[in-house]
Amino acid sequence: MGRLGLTRRQLEVLCAIVESGSFAQAAEQLHVTASALSHNLSELETRIGEPLLKRRSRPVVPTEQGRRVIESARDILSRFERLERELLRQDEQSGRLHLAIECHSCYRWLMPTLNAFREQWPAVELDILSGQHFDAMPALCAGDLDVVVTSDPEPLPGIQYIPLFRYEALLAVPPSHPLVEKGFASEQDLAAETLIHYPVEENKLDVFRLFLTPAGLRPQALRQVELTMMMVQLVVSGRGVCALPNWALDEYLERGYVSAVSLGRAGVFSTLYVAVRETDLALAYYRDFVLLAKDLPFGELHGIARPIEA
Repeated sequence: MGRLGLTRRQLEVLCAIVESGSFAQAAEQLHVTASALSHNLSELETRIGEPLLKRRSRPVVPTEQGRRVIESARDILSRFERLERELLRQDEQSGRLHLAIECHSCYRWLMPTLNAFREQWPAVELDILSGQHFDAMPALCAGDLDVVVTSDPEPLPGIQYIPLFRYEALLAVPPSHPLVEKGFASEQDLAAETLIHYPVEENKLDVFRLFLTPAGLRPQALRQVELTMMMVQLVVSGRGVCALPNWALDEYLERGYVSAVSLGRAGVFSTLYVAVRETDLALAYYRDFVLLAKDLPFGELHGIARPIEA
């Protein structure tokens, strides 16, 4: 049997069609014309000798042979990406990555990401600064910071926000709290409570920014606490309630320490971003950090979802 002569582009085309569900979306994603995409796929099917996609289905789905090829293609493409990053690292061994985090509970998923980054880029100077003692975004614009983790993107010239994942903000209450039976907390319900929260500006907290402030309401009382564990312990002892990302509450809910209800009937959902200077994305180690930050949380956290594309 002669060589099939498969190309990387053909495999990328096949995977893009299946993942997007349509030829049109795949062509847009790969920045090619629909005819060029169709030509690549037809050439691949000719070389393999049988159809790989069921074209009449909506969305487009692979045939049995197509599923086998796609499974191998994803592995091959992943190996290509790793090889390219390794080759780029030979030219970019050193640099600086100073981060600020506007989300206290982010440390749970960020530390494994940073550990993986250190293994890949040991010569890059890595430092983490707390975003609570200074305004992180002006520091990013000025070059004093290199990455800011935030859920509150504000349009700034030269700054790009890369979405990492979506999550729901939940209200943690004692298991015996009346809101557990109700199933959600209204703005008026929360206005009658003591709200325990991190010591950051209110406009950086989802519970204020997306829930209470638009309703023109405030909690009956506020209490600031640095650590998530202490916040939960105060909730358990009946000292108040706290709003946290669903993934930050996961372990406490599993142990039955607290219960959680949605904020409002529809719930409050937000997206976490990394903010970087657009010019810095030309550096391989920046792009590597972004890839790790987008992928690793899905192996660490429960209840998160891929961001909704604009």
